Amino acid sequence: MSLGKAARSLVSPLRGALRCSGLSRSYTAAAEARAVLEHELETIRAAGTWKAERIITSKQGPEISVDGSRGSILNFCANNYLGLSSHPEVVQAGIDALKTHGAGLSSVRFICGTQDLHKKLEQKLAEFHEREDCILYASCFDANAGLFEVLLGPDDAVLSDELNHASIIDGIRLCRAKRLRYKHMDLGDLETKLKEAQSSRMRLVVTDGVFSMDGDVAPLRGICDLAEQYGAMVFIDECHATGFLGPRGRGTDELLGVMDRVHIINSTLGKALGGAAGGYTVGPKPLIDLLRQRSRPYLFSNALPPPVVGSATRAVELLLASNEIAQSMTAKTMRFRNKMTQAGFTIAGSAHPICPVMLGDARLASLMADDMLKLGVYVIGFSYPVVPKGKARIRVQISAAHTDEDIDHCVDAFIQTGRKHGVIS
Repeated sequence: MSLGKAARSLVSPLRGALRCSGLSRSYTAAAEARAVLEHELETIRAAGTWKAERIITSKQGPEISVDGSRGSILNFCANNYLGLSSHPEVVQAGIDALKTHGAGLSSVRFICGTQDLHKKLEQKLAEFHEREDCILYASCFDANAGLFEVLLGPDDAVLSDELNHASIIDGIRLCRAKRLRYKHMDLGDLETKLKEAQSSRMRLVVTDGVFSMDGDVAPLRGICDLAEQYGAMVFIDECHATGFLGPRGRGTDELLGVMDRVHIINSTLGKALGGAAGGYTVGPKPLIDLLRQRSRPYLFSNALPPPVVGSATRAVELLLASNEIAQSMTAKTMRFRNKMTQAGFTIAGSAHPICPVMLGDARLASLMADDMLKLGVYVIGFSYPVVPKGKARIRVQISAAHTDEDIDHCVDAFIQTGRKHGVIS
């Protein structure tokens, strides 16, 4: 036997053994990871915070069909504030865009993914918010992820409300600015942080216009006063305000009379404006131009599909033409809040369609939501980590599409379920 053959005869079994050893280690690693994941899942179940996904078998609306339930179910937990998700004109606009512009672009915007539809929607949104320009994203989460890294550098400071949405928190983490967190809606603490940030090149105050878990409205007048006093810009996330807050539905800044004092707005197409998908930033044109050049979620995500753009455009056009739908929200919201308070429930927030029914215990919130479904009302229990521990609640959301009879039925179901679980007497 030659020396080469002898060497190969020794190496081949060694390679086989190494392969087996590598496979064994890989299998062991996967098994260990599975065990860790299953333990974490069991911890969630044991804590009563497991989030099951109910299956809806109909279009979105005030009445829906739910797999496993008989008949129509009243839906009181959608972000469909204006009832536009299934509005005939909004649906038809999506169908028309599908026929004329296709199902998708198969491209990001700067390569071959910008259609006339996208530019029209951006123009309409800038007009709606009375801002210079607009840029579309796949979601408002992406808009928040793409803004702060581009706008702020290591010489700047960002001052953020401690209860801002997770997407804002994640977006701020991506930037290199000095990060200062102020207590929730606490103007005194914000002023302290603004004084601390005076040596920074730029200062940006960041807040939700409406905080989605509690339905409370940011004190924008006071925030703008402080921002002007200490030389800061103001950013608001308007996902739970666009389309229905303010006399014309323009949002929190219109509601509080500070439209000309808020510099940057991020919001969504996925709630009141048709409910499909997409987010956007509106603000000064130089900022929007820079985001088109450097914002990573914009540069590396496919363009919004034409049917989504068509539907959203029609939704915005309806709101530009009339404020009737937006104005119908207040009376319906207060009807629910007043009746629930009279029944003995604690409702967080103020006069916002988000009406959190505070329960405290995560398991109780989940059980009550299940019992509400049996009574024909679709609501969901919210618990940690979506809300702080000990702050579990059922978040009810009122829609312009709900009738007074729908609201009364929901209240009656809450009273029956609340008495069953000892929440009210």
